[in-house]
Amino acid sequence: MLQAILLGLISMLGNAEYLFGTSCLSRPLVMGALTGIVMGDIPTGVALGATLELAFMGAFSIGASIPPEMISGTVLGTAFAISTGSGAETALTLAIPIASLVLVFKNLGMVFILPAFVHKADDYAQKGDLKGVSRMHYLGGFFGVNLIIGVVVAISFYVGSPAVQAVLAVIPEWVQNGLQIAMGLLPAIGFGLLMQMIMNKEVAPFFMLGYVLSVYLSIPVTGIAIFGCIIAIVLTQLKGKPQMAYAGSEVDEDDDF
Repeated sequence: MLQAILLGLISMLGNAEYLFGTSCLSRPLVMGALTGIVMGDIPTGVALGATLELAFMGAFSIGASIPPEMISGTVLGTAFAISTGSGAETALTLAIPIASLVLVFKNLGMVFILPAFVHKADDYAQKGDLKGVSRMHYLGGFFGVNLIIGVVVAISFYVGSPAVQAVLAVIPEWVQNGLQIAMGLLPAIGFGLLMQMIMNKEVAPFFMLGYVLSVYLSIPVTGIAIFGCIIAIVLTQLKGKPQMAYAGSEVDEDDDF
């Protein structure tokens, strides 16, 4: 029971990440590590979180498209994998359909619960009560989304993986296959959209440099990241030097004057 409550609180913490800015608390790598702490197996939690991070790498809201609820999928998938002593296969098998199922509950809360707080916030806004608007914002997010996910995660872990698998078994096989295919495409779509936004003739050489370092020189990703940071620092310093020299010349002219 205690582990179920703690896992529910962890999922609520992940959903409340925007209270602390864009802190990435909701990412599987963080949720997996925290789940490992609760389950008493931190290394496995981190390893499973890293594996699920790859699966959910492209899981971002784009327009009106809402990706599967990766927080609950990561927490429950990791928790069940650790509790049963199985590996990443179990975590992946459970995480993706669980994330899709919990998304249904999340949408129900956003459709039937959250609007009531939004309308109440509108009333406070007409009265010029900013504290009331802020209060409805927090309460709406808590009762309309956060609490729902926390309760679903806690109950799901408490009843055990067999019960969750029985619920998931009700979902038609063609729907599950479609969800798995979609989840496989999400990382590629996410990378494609990211490259579309940032790729240009100035960035392309660095992309090719990273590819060459990885494929032909077999440098690990961590080494490439460190190499990239060093290049960024050097380029920033070189770019700032002319401005510093120009500023210094202005100071000299003022002194002469």
